[in-house]
Amino acid sequence: MPASSPSRWIRSLAKAVGPGVITGAADDDPSGIATYSVAGAQFGTGLLWTALLTWPLMAAVQIMCARIGKVTGQGLAANFKQRFPKWLLLTLVIALLVANTINIGADLSGMADAAAMLSGVNSRWFVVVFAVLISWATVRLKYKQIADVLKWLVLVLFAYPITAFVVGANWGQVLHDTLLPSMPRNKAEWEMLVAILGTTISPYLFFWQTSEEVEEEKSAGQSSLAQRRGATQEELGLRNVDVGVGAFFSNMVMFFIILTTAITLNKHGIVNIETSRQAAEALRPFAGKFAATLFTLGIVGVGFLAIPTLAGSSAYAFAETLGWRQGLNKKLDQARWFYALILVSTAVGVALNFIGINPVKALYLTAVINGLLAPFLLVGILIVAADKKLMQGQPSSRLGWIVVAITTVAMFAAGVAMFVV
Repeated sequence: MPASSPSRWIRSLAKAVGPGVITGAADDDPSGIATYSVAGAQFGTGLLWTALLTWPLMAAVQIMCARIGKVTGQGLAANFKQRFPKWLLLTLVIALLVANTINIGADLSGMADAAAMLSGVNSRWFVVVFAVLISWATVRLKYKQIADVLKWLVLVLFAYPITAFVVGANWGQVLHDTLLPSMPRNKAEWEMLVAILGTTISPYLFFWQTSEEVEEEKSAGQSSLAQRRGATQEELGLRNVDVGVGAFFSNMVMFFIILTTAITLNKHGIVNIETSRQAAEALRPFAGKFAATLFTLGIVGVGFLAIPTLAGSSAYAFAETLGWRQGLNKKLDQARWFYALILVSTAVGVALNFIGINPVKALYLTAVINGLLAPFLLVGILIVAADKKLMQGQPSSRLGWIVVAITTVAMFAAGVAMFVV
């Protein structure tokens, strides 16, 4: 059988699928679900077009990040360290840590509220239980085991498309609002657009995607930097497919969350939604118990996917910036500071649920902050991706670079419009 046979390519693709799909699914975390639910409840189907817009933009950004990790053999912060002053890099990773920690608190709150709806048990118990389970798994399991679990958790996101079809929709209107964008007309709509962009094209995903490419190579036996440098065209092609599928899946789920809340909550005049739990509770009288339960189960399942990604991306960024030993393949005593940051970040997320600060109310602001921070990071990513020396003679394609540059300009423009409109 020839080496390039379709069956061999399919086997290689199945093996390659992982970091991109996990990253895409982690983007639809409980805090993201809350943001999309607010968008649907407040603006109806008017913002469905954003899912169509953000798919290629998110895919291009994540493909570029994956290429950086695959070709350089090191994470994003390690590459930034070679091009930018340390003080600037520290400022960026501290901002990343703060935003991620608030997101962890919001995600734990969303998961706990959803579990409380299903069980009747006080949600604060679930905050602690979920945090302990996730922390234990992150510290005790090896990268490959974690990746395998995360791949299966991706399936819970099918709850949202199923919910939308159970509820039913005016598909003619849906198609119209998806294909014919309506530009934001006031400050609230511009803020929502920035929040959607910040939730979809999120800074933590840039660092996670790049670092997980490195982890994949380490788990394949490429332990030294010299062994990891460079990539074949087949490897890069398969990674592009992996990331493209993950980005499509992420934005499809976003589309159906906005749609579900638009055709139930907005249609019945319920526009003041602050949390994913409120969205699930409000769905019940209009969509039925089955649809509301599916929506709720999705919140719990995707939280287990997103929190390790949030905590891990901060830990990778700090470890690479400060020269700590790092990696999910290492044991606790081999990478103490790396794991300590993951545990402390998760613990602070838990504390936010107990000290009177509502992390979910801080969520929307965090999404906006991410939307403002992301374009600055994208400038750095563009510089690294075009650096032939850093990229081992395999810089980003011209088309990919242009699309990411357009994404950067669009995010800067949305952020400026939010303040001046």
